[in-house]
Amino acid sequence: MADEEPVLLDQAEAVARVTLNRPGQRNAIDLPTCLALRTIFEQLDGDETVRAVLITGAGPLFCAGADLKERDGRDADWVRRRRLAAFAAYDAIERCSKPVIALVHGAAIGSGGEIALTADFVFAEEDAWFRFPEPQWGTIGATQRLQRAIGLRGAKELLFTGRKLGAQEAYMRGLVARIAPKGTLDAAGQEAAVAIAGAPPLAIRLTKQAMDLGARTDLANGIRIELAAIDHNLSTDDWRKGQGKFLSRDKRNK
Repeated sequence: MADEEPVLLDQAEAVARVTLNRPGQRNAIDLPTCLALRTIFEQLDGDETVRAVLITGAGPLFCAGADLKERDGRDADWVRRRRLAAFAAYDAIERCSKPVIALVHGAAIGSGGEIALTADFVFAEEDAWFRFPEPQWGTIGATQRLQRAIGLRGAKELLFTGRKLGAQEAYMRGLVARIAPKGTLDAAGQEAAVAIAGAPPLAIRLTKQAMDLGARTDLANGIRIELAAIDHNLSTDDWRKGQGKFLSRDKRNK
């Protein structure tokens, strides 16, 4: 239906689920979808009740890429502003302080692959595939996050040729963290999200922040970032709660 929300948000206890909700258009990303993703992830970032986020797609596939039909009759200035809206949505997902897991089924094409790359990690169904065909479609995209995920030369090969990347190869190249057998993707994602949600929230948030910042610098500065995170964590009681939880579990296992 045309009046349906392009992105749905549901929450069960500490786990939020964000669903691309344009199955009739194969979840193609249009301007309203970009705006909704940005709003939702900015909301999730500030929601203390949320500890982990799953992002998935309604229908038979994750996302078929940008909705090129909305560009019909538009000028270059409109297309550029539309791309800026997409960049803002990707940035909101990537900057979310809560761990984000992308659950890819069917296909993640173009902008769909970009959304998967903004997540902290990706679980993919065994028959899922990725494709980054932007140059083949006469546009530019995925030139930055893709190379950081799989390396410069590998990213060039995928972008220049536009070929499909199956789940197994994506796993071998580090784009996918786990492959789920057919029909088990949601359960695998939920299990991981619940495990994350059960950990001390400050430690998870600081770990994500330290890793993201450390990835942009050298090891020496990365260690400084980690020490700053440790000092922040030690200034609260979270570390004592985490230690107490571990010691209690250790005693039960003896």
